[in-house]
Amino acid sequence: MNVFARLTRTELTLQLREPVTAFFSLLFPTVLVGILGCIRAFRDPEPALGGARVIDVYVGIAVAMTLAMVGLQVLPAVLATYREKGVLRRFATTPVRPVTLLAAHLTASLLVAVVASALCIGFAAVVLDVPPAENLPGFVLAFLLGAAGVFAIGLLIAAVAPSGKAGNSIGTLLFFPSMFFAGLWTPRELMPRIVQRIGDYTPLGAGERALHDAMTGGWPNALSAAVLAGYLLLCGFAAARVFRWS
Repeated sequence: MNVFARLTRTELTLQLREPVTAFFSLLFPTVLVGILGCIRAFRDPEPALGGARVIDVYVGIAVAMTLAMVGLQVLPAVLATYREKGVLRRFATTPVRPVTLLAAHLTASLLVAVVASALCIGFAAVVLDVPPAENLPGFVLAFLLGAAGVFAIGLLIAAVAPSGKAGNSIGTLLFFPSMFFAGLWTPRELMPRIVQRIGDYTPLGAGERALHDAMTGGWPNALSAAVLAGYLLLCGFAAARVFRWS
């Protein structure tokens, strides 16, 4: 456990040492919510949203975006780079197993996502008067389900990407359509019904819907939970089968 804690701390340090990665992973969701909160129309009640404000909805979308950036862009690039440069192979010659490094990196990525989400939610509550999640346990459950599903996809990308740059490129290609279905450009509630239904089966669409359910006092709906668990099982199993340590 001591080795695992040290590796996790080292992975956190490495992730936060790069200014661009640190900014987009930790601060960009908060900056985005702050910019959108400056738009007057986003702070007015919207009948199509059941009387909620657009900015209220965007907090959950920003949390989903945090998971997407960490899980689809940062995680695959780092792990693919480790394999490309032989870091994992070198670990195989030490008492520390490569899987321990893998677990430490996943833990560090989850901690980054937790801190970034907390900053975004806290800023929105204090500055923009966005109410916190009415069902906090449900929100935590939705967050963990979303993280599990998205990180499993990130692991699969890292398993098949030949290099760190390729891992980042593949993750970026998946990031934009995933965030479309999560409502980044248009809140899901304002999308056509067929687009919403398609989004329900995407990892970020299901994750955002689960977060929204918890924000409004409910629990993650069964469909979203099943979809995210499915991505975890399928992508996690595939990543375990094809992941190469060297």
